[in-house]
Amino acid sequence: MTTQEEGRAPLLTVEHLTMRFGGLTAVDDVSFSAFRDEITAVIGPNGAGKTTVFNCLTGFYKPSAGNLIIHGSGEALRLDRLQGFRIARRARVARTFQNVRLFGGMTVLENLIVAQHNALMAASGFSIAGLFGLPHYRAAERAAIERARYWLDKLGLTERADTLAGELPYGAQRRLEIARALCTGPVLLCLDEPAAGLNPRESSVLNDLLLAIRAEERIGILLIEHDMSVVMGISDHVIVLDYGRKIADGTPAEVRANPGVIAAYLGEDDVAIGADAGEVILTPAQAGVQWQPGGPPDPGFPLPRE
Repeated sequence: MTTQEEGRAPLLTVEHLTMRFGGLTAVDDVSFSAFRDEITAVIGPNGAGKTTVFNCLTGFYKPSAGNLIIHGSGEALRLDRLQGFRIARRARVARTFQNVRLFGGMTVLENLIVAQHNALMAASGFSIAGLFGLPHYRAAERAAIERARYWLDKLGLTERADTLAGELPYGAQRRLEIARALCTGPVLLCLDEPAAGLNPRESSVLNDLLLAIRAEERIGILLIEHDMSVVMGISDHVIVLDYGRKIADGTPAEVRANPGVIAAYLGEDDVAIGADAGEVILTPAQAGVQWQPGGPPDPGFPLPRE
């Protein structure tokens, strides 16, 4: 447990998570916590196991070992013991994906109403009340539309409500995916590379959006991202994975200055430790290299050693 975590109750606790695929260990004994009202970023080079962690949390994979505990609804629920479809409904964990997965032939508004099918199905008595248009079903339907329009407004998509999702610009599709996840009423929102493919202006808009969601909805956000301008700009807590193992866990400033993290991104041979100065120094070949491809040049080199 890091210093910043002491004395606080976590929203999500990951204990000794391990995921094996035959002889390959994709995630190896990873433990960390995420908190309500905070943005927690999970970063690392390609193949580090980040999306595998998300897939375990959201029921796509059953972990080989470990405990995944959510504390969001007044009870502690073991995500690793829940059926996948119950994780969104009962544990209130929602996610987006690396590749946009919208219903392209549905309108923007319809995508957000479909996200609320659990509540609508319950109100319809599993179709009976819906078929006869009973009052409590019509009330639930109106509530679903109101919630959808609320998030359309929040994410700047109101004018495109009747546009087919597949016809939206890429950045708008990314926002729609986030809106769809938020329509489920999550306590933990898991975003898998939401800035992928966005230009700098769109990334800045995304930063403001996620900060507003955290502040207004009082939920936890768990974020996988390669764009360091997003990670370092909005995260309260950063976890770094490399080859399936956790190599760092702390504030953005602590992680940014961690020699192991720098070595994981730039390679051991390209990082030298200044014994006298106590600094992490890049070799001349790396002097002009960005800390992460696609992110801004790191203004902190040479970096103070922890």
